[in-house]
Amino acid sequence: MPSSIAAELVAVILSVDEGSPRVLASGAPPALPHGPLEPEHRSLQAGLRAWTREREGVELGFVEQLYTFADVGRSGRAGRTVAISYLGLTRAKGERGWLDVYDLLPWEDARDGVPELARELGERALRWAGDDAGRLERARHAFGMADWAWRPELVLQRYELLWEAGLVAESGERDGDGLGPAMLHAHRRILATGLARLRSTLQYRPVIFELMPPDFTLGGLQATVESLAGQRLHKQNFRRTVQDQLGLVEPTGETERDTGGRPAALYRFRSEVHAERRHVGTKLPRPRTR
Repeated sequence: MPSSIAAELVAVILSVDEGSPRVLASGAPPALPHGPLEPEHRSLQAGLRAWTREREGVELGFVEQLYTFADVGRSGRAGRTVAISYLGLTRAKGERGWLDVYDLLPWEDARDGVPELARELGERALRWAGDDAGRLERARHAFGMADWAWRPELVLQRYELLWEAGLVAESGERDGDGLGPAMLHAHRRILATGLARLRSTLQYRPVIFELMPPDFTLGGLQATVESLAGQRLHKQNFRRTVQDQLGLVEPTGETERDTGGRPAALYRFRSEVHAERRHVGTKLPRPRTR
């Protein structure tokens, strides 16, 4: 039996800055914002908002509970640590205290095609799987090999497979091997969970407006979605979906001239989007799964 049980709150707080998804994390090894549960908060979500505001100076928009992690041996501590994790989105910018998500999960950025690193890791996972049929199928599915396509939302499945195969620093592989730094305790696993949840959520809830300024160009909106999804979107299909099929945005009547080319029309999210956030999303094209 574990000798002790500790409980803490861990937050995956994401933003987008100049086309790069950023996560609030700092320290050596990098750590997500985390700390003990505070009994005076009326709810965990309210506690997270207050705690993040007071400790990090960051106001959160969208907040959603992720998962409660309680595996023995995954926290780097003696005994069992119960980590209650949350995903939060913010418009906060800046270099201090923020890291590029793809520096921590470098195989996940497929905006220019599935990266060579991901293909290499898939092959290494296959060698680890050996003749085990279940492991082989998991590796092919996670890394888009054989009859499977690459699926951006399978972030956690890929990380867990790499951990089991001993290919990341947290599970014994030496650090500095091009796979990103080990994070504190199980924080990289929690980050993978948060990115996976957000990529899935973009399919059915318009949470992207939580990351955009009040006025924006459609090109800027698409770049933000692509940065988080880790995949490119067809320009005309994206605009037709956002403008016509879902009616998420409306023109402001103003233009953005600092584009390096022709002035671009500025848009804003319709006020109804806030009320409809549980019913519609950006409808990213879903790749075939088989």
